[in-house]
Amino acid sequence: MDHPPHRHAAAVDVHAHWYPREWLDLVRTHGPAHGVEWTDVPGKGPQFKVSYLATGPAGPRFVDLDARIEAMDAQGVAVHALSLSQPMVYWAGAELGERLAAVFNEALARAHERHPQRLVGLATLPLQAPDRAVREVERARALPGVRGFYAATEVLGKELSDPSFFPVYERIEASGLPLFLHPVFVIGHQRLAAHYLTNLLGNPFETAIAAAYLVFGGVLDRFPRLDVVLPHAGGAFPWLVGRLNRGWEKRADLKHIAHPPLEYLRRFHYDTIGYSDAVLEFLVRHVGADRVVMGSDYCFPIAYEQPVTNVTGNSLIDEAAKALIVEGNARRLLRL
Repeated sequence: MDHPPHRHAAAVDVHAHWYPREWLDLVRTHGPAHGVEWTDVPGKGPQFKVSYLATGPAGPRFVDLDARIEAMDAQGVAVHALSLSQPMVYWAGAELGERLAAVFNEALARAHERHPQRLVGLATLPLQAPDRAVREVERARALPGVRGFYAATEVLGKELSDPSFFPVYERIEASGLPLFLHPVFVIGHQRLAAHYLTNLLGNPFETAIAAAYLVFGGVLDRFPRLDVVLPHAGGAFPWLVGRLNRGWEKRADLKHIAHPPLEYLRRFHYDTIGYSDAVLEFLVRHVGADRVVMGSDYCFPIAYEQPVTNVTGNSLIDEAAKALIVEGNARRLLRL
């Protein structure tokens, strides 16, 4: 539930989406050749569609940094970690995808240079071409303000445990920066087409599937220093990890991982976007306050209007936990 506005001097929002104008211009120019349906909605901004996934209109709140800083001030948020949102860049093929990622990441650096105390970036990678993604990890990590990387929960039908991604994880792990996940296309979208269920149900289950592949696919064992951040309070994963653990107990074919699934709960960080005080309390109790970071989903219609007070106004968690969630954990994770 949303609570009344409240300020917190050093609050960090790790789940805040942004479309730079130059990235949108590139999609407008070259996207249609790759299947993008583009429409400029008068007075509202661009709207674009890839397959069944429609985005926008991406109005000033998505694009304009001055409008963003004004909104952050009204929310009492000190820092946004800017990230791209759907449809990301995987649809664009190797060459255009790499160019789109580079343009976005360079825009992140310029946004940080313009507002060095307020804006940092989560770099996008062209994971549809892992060799190019490795190259972009090395290039982007040196850009001003880049404090992490961003990836979808699956890439053109490949799960995140696909070995083709391992060189990318190796370079991200070596950088010491976290990898943030976010759903784009979701499982069972045909059944979820009505009632906004692709988002309301598809996104949290998609996150759970990605987490399960990272566990059972051996990614977390192979890359023990890789920090992975799950969106939407971990989706269904923290609620169903006991079921995954039961499978590990009873099935010989699941014994190949180094630990029981329950022991991987703390290998992830989780944002606060669960839309429930009880969900946040559950994470603090079962995962630990030190693994939870504040997010808003700025600035989609479903986003928290007051992400700080959604934490500070929660009577189910103590003040020490609130301080970690609102600022301490994100500042450590993002090296702020």
